[in-house]
Amino acid sequence: MARAWQHPFLNVFRHFRVDEWKRSAKQGDVAVVTDKTLKGAVYRIRGSVSAANYIQLPKSSTQSLGLTGRYLYVLFRPLPSKHFVIHLDVSSKDNQVIRVSFSNLFKEFKSTATWLQFPLVLEARTPQRDLVGLAPSGARWTCLQLDLQDVLLVYLNRCYGHLKSIRLCASLLVRNLYTSDLCFEPAISGAQWAKLPVTPMPREMAFPVPKGESWHDRYIHVRFPSESLKVPSKPIEKSCSPPEAVLLGPGPQPLPCLVASSKPVRFSVSPVVQTPSPTACGRAPVAPRPFPEVSLSQERSDASNADGPGFHSLEPWAQVEASDVHTAAAGTHVLTHESAEVPVARTGSCEGFLPDPVLRLKGVIGFGGHGTRQALWTPDGAAVVYPCHAVIVVLLVDTGEQRFFLGHTDKVSALALDGSSSLLASAQARAPSVMRLWDFQTGRCLCLFRSPMHVVCSLSFSDSGALLCGVGKDHHGRTMVVAWGTGQVGLGGEVVVLAKAHTDFDVQAFRVTFFDETRMASCGQGSVRLWRLRGGALRSCPVDLGEHHALQFTDLAFKQARDGCPEPSAAMLLVCSRSGHILEIDCQRMVVRHARRLLPTRTPGGPHPQKQTFSSGPGIAISSLSVSPAMCAVGSEDGFLRLWPLDFSSVLLEAEHEGPVSSVCVSPDGLRVLSATSSGHLGFLDTLSRVYHMLARSHTAPVLALAMEQRRGQLATVSQDRTVRIWDLATLQQLYDFTSSEEAPCAVTFHPTRPTFFCGFSSGAVRSFSLEAAEVLVEHTCHRGAVTSLTATPDGRLLFSSCSQGSLAQYSCADPQWHVLRVAADMVCPDAPASPSALAVSRDGRLLAFVGPSRCTVTVMGSASLDELLRVDIGTLDLASSRLDSAMAVCFGPAALGHLLVSTSSNRVVVLDAVSGRIIWESTVFQLPGVHPEPCPSLTLSEDARFLLIAAGRTIKVWDYATQASPGPQVYIGHSEPVQAVAFSPDQQQVLSAGDAVFLWDVLAATESDQSFPGAPPACKTGLGAGPLEDAASRASELPRQQVPKPSQASPPRLGVCARPPEGGDGARDTRNSGAPRTTYLASCKAFTPARVSCSPHSAKGTCLPPASGGWLRLKAVVGYSGNGRANMVWRPDTGFFAYTCGRLVVVEDLHSGAQQHWSGHSAEISTLALSHSAQVLASASGRSSTTAHCQIRVWDVSGGLCQHLIFPHSTTVLALAFSPDDRLLVTLGDHDGRTLALWGTATYDLVSSTRLPEPVHGVAFNPWDAGELTCVGQGTVTFWLLQLRGADISLQVRREPVPEAVGAGELTSLCYGAPPLLYCGTSSGQVCVWDTRAGRCFLSWEADDGGIGLLLFSGSRLVSGSSTGRLCLWAVGAVSELRCKGSGARSSSVFMEHELVLDGAVVSASFDDSVDMGVVGTTAGTLWFVSWAEGTSTRLISGHRSKVRDFQPGRRRGSRTWCPPCLPAPSPPAQMIPSPAVTGSQRPPWGSQRGSLGCARPSKPSRLCLHQRAAWQALQVNEVVFSPGESHCATCSEDGSVRVWALASMELVIQFQVLNQSCLCLAWSPPCCGRPEQQRLAAGYGDGSLRIFSISRTAMELKMHPHPVALTSVAFSTDGQTVLSGDKDGLVAVSHPRTGTTFRVLSDHQGAPISTICVTCKECEDLGVEGTDLWLAASGDQRVSVWASDWLRNRCELVDWLSFPMPATTEHAAPLQTQGHLPPSLAAFCPWDGALLMYVGPGVYKEVIIYNLCQKQVVEKIPLPFFAMSLSLSPGTHLLAVGFAECMLRLVDCAMGTAQDFAGHDNAVHLCRFTPSARLLFTAARNEILVWEVPGR
Repeated sequence: MARAWQHPFLNVFRHFRVDEWKRSAKQGDVAVVTDKTLKGAVYRIRGSVSAANYIQLPKSSTQSLGLTGRYLYVLFRPLPSKHFVIHLDVSSKDNQVIRVSFSNLFKEFKSTATWLQFPLVLEARTPQRDLVGLAPSGARWTCLQLDLQDVLLVYLNRCYGHLKSIRLCASLLVRNLYTSDLCFEPAISGAQWAKLPVTPMPREMAFPVPKGESWHDRYIHVRFPSESLKVPSKPIEKSCSPPEAVLLGPGPQPLPCLVASSKPVRFSVSPVVQTPSPTACGRAPVAPRPFPEVSLSQERSDASNADGPGFHSLEPWAQVEASDVHTAAAGTHVLTHESAEVPVARTGSCEGFLPDPVLRLKGVIGFGGHGTRQALWTPDGAAVVYPCHAVIVVLLVDTGEQRFFLGHTDKVSALALDGSSSLLASAQARAPSVMRLWDFQTGRCLCLFRSPMHVVCSLSFSDSGALLCGVGKDHHGRTMVVAWGTGQVGLGGEVVVLAKAHTDFDVQAFRVTFFDETRMASCGQGSVRLWRLRGGALRSCPVDLGEHHALQFTDLAFKQARDGCPEPSAAMLLVCSRSGHILEIDCQRMVVRHARRLLPTRTPGGPHPQKQTFSSGPGIAISSLSVSPAMCAVGSEDGFLRLWPLDFSSVLLEAEHEGPVSSVCVSPDGLRVLSATSSGHLGFLDTLSRVYHMLARSHTAPVLALAMEQRRGQLATVSQDRTVRIWDLATLQQLYDFTSSEEAPCAVTFHPTRPTFFCGFSSGAVRSFSLEAAEVLVEHTCHRGAVTSLTATPDGRLLFSSCSQGSLAQYSCADPQWHVLRVAADMVCPDAPASPSALAVSRDGRLLAFVGPSRCTVTVMGSASLDELLRVDIGTLDLASSRLDSAMAVCFGPAALGHLLVSTSSNRVVVLDAVSGRIIWESTVFQLPGVHPEPCPSLTLSEDARFLLIAAGRTIKVWDYATQASPGPQVYIGHSEPVQAVAFSPDQQQVLSAGDAVFLWDVLAATESDQSFPGAPPACKTGLGAGPLEDAASRASELPRQQVPKPSQASPPRLGVCARPPEGGDGARDTRNSGAPRTTYLASCKAFTPARVSCSPHSAKGTCLPPASGGWLRLKAVVGYSGNGRANMVWRPDTGFFAYTCGRLVVVEDLHSGAQQHWSGHSAEISTLALSHSAQVLASASGRSSTTAHCQIRVWDVSGGLCQHLIFPHSTTVLALAFSPDDRLLVTLGDHDGRTLALWGTATYDLVSSTRLPEPVHGVAFNPWDAGELTCVGQGTVTFWLLQLRGADISLQVRREPVPEAVGAGELTSLCYGAPPLLYCGTSSGQVCVWDTRAGRCFLSWEADDGGIGLLLFSGSRLVSGSSTGRLCLWAVGAVSELRCKGSGARSSSVFMEHELVLDGAVVSASFDDSVDMGVVGTTAGTLWFVSWAEGTSTRLISGHRSKVRDFQPGRRRGSRTWCPPCLPAPSPPAQMIPSPAVTGSQRPPWGSQRGSLGCARPSKPSRLCLHQRAAWQALQVNEVVFSPGESHCATCSEDGSVRVWALASMELVIQFQVLNQSCLCLAWSPPCCGRPEQQRLAAGYGDGSLRIFSISRTAMELKMHPHPVALTSVAFSTDGQTVLSGDKDGLVAVSHPRTGTTFRVLSDHQGAPISTICVTCKECEDLGVEGTDLWLAASGDQRVSVWASDWLRNRCELVDWLSFPMPATTEHAAPLQTQGHLPPSLAAFCPWDGALLMYVGPGVYKEVIIYNLCQKQVVEKIPLPFFAMSLSLSPGTHLLAVGFAECMLRLVDCAMGTAQDFAGHDNAVHLCRFTPSARLLFTAARNEILVWEVPGR
């Protein structure tokens, strides 16, 4: 929707004052003229060159119009017999700028990711195809209505954001431009509008129509896209064709049917090429054709369609063989570049699955394909450009980073790059050859066109890029040379053929000269010719070769004269031949000046050739040469690269390769020589260091199979080139190469636990290879035919192999000397094609599946016993081929699903139940109609069952497996040959595909392996509205008991039984570390103590912090600060950047507004932060989690908040981070177990140096005055590191100095640099010592504190120290520099303390300004303080909870009424500093507002008087939070006996009630009562059994009663607020009057188990058979729930129902249920959207939410959960259920839709989750972390 000022429409010319030309620009012939038709002024734009005559809005390209209207109306008239162009720059919501162009200059539709070009051709009344492109002589005024939203959605699958700029180019008349969100009808008058449901064109926008005339007779209305092209959710509008039409050529997806006025149909729509419509989701898809154009002619049509536009006969007109599209039609997401490969949309839902795309190409292993001669340097010499089959790769030689040019669908046969790195030209091999021009910097395809040549063999650019020459063969096999003009391509123009010529001479190489763009040279068999382009013709003349006329020339290069003269007369041409000759040719005289020959020379009896010479004799075949100003590089077929001086006197340098050298290229600086070999190797020789660097290796034949190893990150591939290769997945470099000359490898797999891989061969042998010794270990030859597949069980105990003769072998791999267990003949289908997925083992290792014994059957066996368990016949009649369908590949899904997937020869994927064999569902793999489906040799399913990966021909298809009614796959191209194998990496973060090469893809979606799988068997699927789970007989035994049972030790029978246990997760917990010893260190030097996490090892998988927009929840705020970290807060006063950590999150907060950003990604609690000195980069480090073997360091871009780098430096927690003063290095320090110091280069964040330290180190710091000095402090020593840079390497020099005895026996725990050359160090005994870094000695120390010094900061002449006792001291150290001269005789009397503060915990982080006048300090109490030394005050900024947050409870809301309390008293004073007086609530830090949190602020007292109070604060624990009915305030209670009321918006403290020496355990806020807000009260329960009532309006305690002898655990008000119900630890429930204090009823039904929940609601269901106004329940720890109906005014209370939920009776079964030593709580709540339903979670046999119907007296629903619930909350506004787990995960269940979504962000068990009364917010708590989530409207 447009903004208010743009509604209902916006006059663009008037708003931007085009007549003043201040906010717009004009170029060329632009004038204001009067139009006779419109009778008004219009702008005329004319000129022969459209790009030089235009009007542009806005004036500068850096500005933006910011127009958000959906429709753009262009009122214009083309000038007769002229061309015109309209450019629109449109920005999508993800800030991608797309240019949309309309012109009659375009002949065909073109599409890239950032440019759409639509032909817009006006035709005269008599159709004339030869006039297409020029405006007719009688062109009329046209209203072009563009739906920008649908243009982006239909053609690029992007969401429209706003219109950025407009450019109107010659030649046309334009009246005006308008934008609007309304769809106007220009031909509808006001009278007609009253009768039709349309919006007429406003008078300001309308064209004048004389009386008695028709609008359509005078004007043209074009609406694009038409309604038939829009997304299916939009209605198709009925409309008719206008008398005269406009041709709009769309993309390959939809057919644009132009919408005209409501006039009766007179003219037929005659589309030239048929394409599928995205609205046709329910009908058969139509095969797409490339580049359609649509024209309208004045032929009478009787074929009108009452339901919408009709489709008529189609005839191809202009066909181009390739396209560049991202098809989104009908929900299909296709990344492809050839029309024959574009799948059509499958019927069904038209919504795709996100993200789109889900895969992104990261790396390619391979080189060449069509040949190995195409390898180029970029002009700057930083990168190499080469083809890998159909992909063009740009490889940065220094970093190894790859980027790609994707679009070709066949092998790239030729490449050329211009001299400025602007244009890259490429051609593909398949005839007819399609060529592409790319923007080399952005990777965008600028132009795609078909070459006149049948096959292009060579391309060459002129240095300026304005001329491109190509050589190839025509369809008769004759050699053809073509010259194209490419100068206008970058400006939106097209490639123009300048000249073309045929020649009978052979051409092997062709080059454009560097000195004249009109001159070229070629060489071939017996021919060297010089070419010239003149007068639109290519002419050539031969060079007189004399006696060398019969040589076979292979390559040529130009040599510039020594004086650098660019004249043609000064240039020489070097040509090489297969006979070893190198001819030097004078280009001016066209004669050979010198002839030399490369000859091998051997010493007598010598095995190796010596230095080569040029003379007579048999020569060495030269395949390529390249020339620089100083040398000539020569590559020959003997495998040598040789560097010669230009006079060829002697060899300067040579390098031997493993195969014949096919191409050489000298870098522009002449220091590196690139070489390629025919064996697939690419590398370069560094002439300075004389070192050869390998860039890429490649198989020389298609890859047949692949396998991955997780621990070492290795990949194994087997190929038809008879090699087995091992690759490093991180670097994509080859590690090992195993070659077999007699037999071909066919299959490969790794051993899951040992450094071994197995390989099967064509001879039937299966061998194991050691990766450590690089040798064969064991060989078995039990097969008679070629091995077709290999697979091992996940535990590595068993290996299976199959062969082409049908035998199946089982091996025992328990020991390295593995042996054959059994061989079974005639098991596997013998005539099935070899496939890596012919065998499959289930992911739990229990089942084995394969295709056999026939092609139509799939057999499932027990993997250990090989007993046949299941045989499924999948053979059905394939109507397309009249043959039986056969199985091709098999794959098991996750063990929890029990699915077996089978791909068939008819392109189907059948999903079977692996136990019963029944078909769960099946789907047809996408294919084109009329095209025979290619077999699918490989398929795999991700571990979280989200994505199904299929190899389909030359494409990879990704399906949304979770949604069985999926809209279709995403299709990815890049392979030029059929893909043989696809696989997910072991961490599920990447995908590998193998065929012609090996492609590595990043998965752009977080895995969700821990969620309950959406494809679970129906027996365990649940959803609202499901029927009873058991039959009547079984349900009868599950009815609740009619009498109240007595507690017993044995659990009663379970309420409901699922058909079988849900298999989403077993909830098992890893308790290995529960009793493990922990190394203990002094508190002062403790760097990071991770919070004890109760999650299982897999708890962190499958959940991720949701994005800022979208999803069910959005993280709004984080309350708390991690006091466990060290230096985990940063603040820059100059920029205002403020960041700290809370659990796994980095919180970036604006101190003025309080707005937060949340940077997520860490898998464990963050230990420390470091901000670069430029304040542009932030580094964060986390400890090891149960799911990762190493800790993480994430490097964030401060401006964008994006993670730029992720490194894994240490296997233990990172203790400290620090940037060097010049920000070139980052140092990381491991903890006391790892003791590793690592240095990282910040340019690429590659590891520069790593050192193992001999003793634990507690701190590290760079010298701010010298970036080459680094210092560490630890046990008894100070270590000085001197960094020396030697080229790209850094060496470390170490100097260790012991701590003098005078300092004491403690350890050094902190350090900071002072004025040069001073270093301050803190000790664990409270000493501060000063070191002279130049002399390496300690000359001064003084006692600064009683506890360890954990923090030191220095600036100017002041030093700040923070200790484990919470003392923060400011020291004046200006005289210390003078004391350095006294040496050991220095005394500390010159150092004095200026100020002292005592905070609420040990100081762990601090940041101060340069003058040290103010700063921010963090403590272990989870508090961040603002400290002002000048004012002597401290103000609490962030307050977290040191210990667990116990509970939230939202206030009630009755109906739609809300209550707002009266004005509340002023805030209590915050904490104060010493020795200043207390700070009032109105005082604030100078750069931000004071904000509280759910932790409570208290006034602090002088340190000498508040030690005992600080101890009490450290034990503070918040037990419950409740909300006011109006949601303006919330209240908390805590262990210190306080009840605090907070303003919910600002979290500032408003009221505090304090009870000494008691713990407040539960809390309730009274409901709105008769519209009297002054009666709002709080009921608080305490540990001594007392219940207190507090008045909010009077801020006083009203009443104290003592209804219980033991501690209260739960309290709740009745619905009218006149009664209080309270439960205690003994299971008693007391009912009391809050006004009189009398307890008039005690219920002991739950006696013996603590009351965990009391929930009260209005009694809405009248079918319960009891009377009462309230319905309430009590749940106890023995898994029992009682439901009561009460009317307390009449003193009536009746039992409605009694529910007993079972749990494992034995201790060994109950142990897995325990979380942190306790059973999960029993929680129950009434359903707010259905008063008859009750929901329960608790410890039991199964992990589930039980929904019980009080009216039906039975369980009606069970919602499976992945783990046992720790917390439960139901949304009062929507059908949402929030469940928290001990596995650090929050699940939100939509009970209406039956769907669920998981969220992460916490670092510990989510023990609290509470919706606010309005359901707009969700509060969750885990230990001391509180996250506030926004719940968007659903």
